[in-house]
Amino acid sequence: MAAVLDEVGKSTEKLVDEVVIEEDGDAKVENGPSQVPKKRERKKKKKKAGAAEASADIPGDHEEDAKEETAATTVIKAEDDVKKKKKKKGRGGGPKKQTDPPTIPIVKLFPDGNYPIGQEMDYPVDSRTAKDRFTGEEQRALERMYKDTYNEARLAAEAHRQTRQHIQRWVRPGITMIELCEELEKTARALIAEEGLKAGLAFPTGCSRNHCAAHYTPNAGDTTVLQYDDVTKIDFGTHINGRIIDCAWTLSFNPKYDKLIEAVREATNTGIKVAGIDVQLCEVGAAIQEVMESYEVEIDGKIYPVKSIRNLNGHSIAPYRIHAGKTVPIVKGGEATVMEENEFYAIETFGSTGRGVVHDDMEVSHYMKNFDVGYVPLRVQSSKALLNVINNNFGTLAFCKRWLDRLGQTRYQMALKDLCDKGVVEAYPPLCDIKGCYTAQFEHTIVLRPTRKEVISKGDDY
Repeated sequence: MAAVLDEVGKSTEKLVDEVVIEEDGDAKVENGPSQVPKKRERKKKKKKAGAAEASADIPGDHEEDAKEETAATTVIKAEDDVKKKKKKKGRGGGPKKQTDPPTIPIVKLFPDGNYPIGQEMDYPVDSRTAKDRFTGEEQRALERMYKDTYNEARLAAEAHRQTRQHIQRWVRPGITMIELCEELEKTARALIAEEGLKAGLAFPTGCSRNHCAAHYTPNAGDTTVLQYDDVTKIDFGTHINGRIIDCAWTLSFNPKYDKLIEAVREATNTGIKVAGIDVQLCEVGAAIQEVMESYEVEIDGKIYPVKSIRNLNGHSIAPYRIHAGKTVPIVKGGEATVMEENEFYAIETFGSTGRGVVHDDMEVSHYMKNFDVGYVPLRVQSSKALLNVINNNFGTLAFCKRWLDRLGQTRYQMALKDLCDKGVVEAYPPLCDIKGCYTAQFEHTIVLRPTRKEVISKGDDY
């Protein structure tokens, strides 16, 4: 447009200058040369105004102006749209944030499929372990082969972390144990995106109180209420394609139990620190006991030594198998079996102010199909039907009576007893020390990767 206006102005200026020269011939004589610039100046002003009018009268100029204005407006709008899109992309393009209480499945929080890595730790270096594991190319290559396995376990671990952190904020004295378990299991199922045997809970929620150390979960009709003075072990598991995360902590509201809880937490951390490839399991147990029993606690004016519960152990974990054959003792002695590459372990410790030995007690709630059982002929139709339900919903993972109730099973007691009698299903009764004592538990799942060990279930809470 500017180019068009400039050309019109030049042609008009040329015509006007000629007229000025011709008309001002006498003026030059009468008024002298000094009058000519002033006249020309006035003529030029008239000329410029005329040029503007002439330009306005030229056909097509309005169209050109309109086109240029439209083009400029389009460019501005396009720039605004780009800015808006960038803002929207900035708001929604990043990772999603979890709700409170948590409801968004972990797979949606990490759409790229890369889940948080747990705490990585170097292996203890001695004469039996390679010093160059972390830098060795062979170990790195082997580790890459197991990337999918680690990732599945990390997904299950993140669901476990967010679930337990929610429960730690939510739990309070005065709720029933059934309410506690249902809130925890509802949250875990949502975060793990439960899908049959592909993803879900690995075993029932343990919420053993005080002298009861393990394997208690309320059955239907249990009216037990969580008290301010209770010391409660919260133990639950999640899994993805059978990759189980087994993790537990001790819940207490009264600070007088803090020293007991500290003793067991530190013993667990010691076991994790000592564990490694080629390390003998008995060495782990000895280290745990040394730390555990270095503590003593004062409760209500009385001093108690903290004892490792010698007939409870940690264990190796395999796909769909919570107890995979190797045990990790929490006292000295035991097996000299070594830990190996790519094995998963639950490093769990139990401390007690009682005798340090547990026995079966109270009503059974935990059950699990025998992993090694072969074909067993069943004559009772109800037993066959119940076994079919167990195979389809739990496989070889542990379950409880509440979960059978949830599936709409009725009158399964006799069938369940029949399956236990034939060895198809195993019952796990609650394990208790002497009444009046207090027990505590901490547990983490670790994997012995070729280069480093990873505490997969580690979180900000502990």
